[in-house]
Amino acid sequence: MQIKILKTEQEYNEACERIYTLINSKENAIEPESPEGEEMELLSLLVEKYEQEHYPVEAPNPIEAIKFRMEQMNLKQADIAPLFGGKTRVSEVLHGKRPLTLKMITLLNRYLGVPLESLVAGNKEVKLEPEKRDKLLSIESVKEYVSGSRAAMI
Repeated sequence: MQIKILKTEQEYNEACERIYTLINSKENAIEPESPEGEEMELLSLLVEKYEQEHYPVEAPNPIEAIKFRMEQMNLKQADIAPLFGGKTRVSEVLHGKRPLTLKMITLLNRYLGVPLESLVAGNKEVKLEPEKRDKLLSIESVKEYVSGSRAAMI
């Protein structure tokens, strides 16, 4: 098989079959620096690129993303209540009765590691430039935002 950019479903399927053949052709693991290892790595990159273009994975629903992360971290609603402003508010958000606020999104991303793209209505089009993201999510910025919100409430 000649290795080239995958443009058709047939080329994609052939590349997948070749990867499968390489994986199953030897009893021993393929060495990364071997010709087979290089071929498999290159084919894997081409397959990944094709899949990203033709089978995009949509970001999850924000509430599902939060629940998934809670499950991963073995957290209960009470554990994350401070990020939402209390037990009642976290319950309202997780049951779809209240939308996420910018403050909640920032804190969930910062402290639970939930991707911003998943929290902003699951919209993959919403991207922050790395510099803006780092500034927005710096601990000083979060502290300032939280203290500013508290002052506004008083």
